[in-house]
Amino acid sequence: MNTTRTCPECKREVIGRIDKRFCNDFCRNAYNNKLNRDSKNMIRNVNNHLRKNYRILEDLNPKEKTKTTKAKLIEHGFDFQYFTSIYTTKAGTVYYFVYNQGYLPLENDFYALVKRT
Repeated sequence: MNTTRTCPECKREVIGRIDKRFCNDFCRNAYNNKLNRDSKNMIRNVNNHLRKNYRILEDLNPKEKTKTTKAKLIEHGFDFQYFTSIYTTKAGTVYYFVYNQGYLPLENDFYALVKRT
């Protein structure tokens, strides 16, 4: 039983183990990169937004608890659409977190910034 297998990326013959799919690592990587290009771009963009929001909260909240304004957050480039979790207290207060850095909307466009330890 001598069936020849071809590489899905470059169409050359695959030589080696019976379960080997690609002729080399370059073709394997190129094939998988093409396959995942769209979803990886979306994930990369979301992660970039989250990373930027995290850095902003970290910079504005060096002592684990402080207050700031919405204008200051926006001025630094904060995007309120990107956060990793929501925490609701028993009293119904809603905190938004970007990993362990959180914010709580207050009255008059103020925000309490907190750090979850």
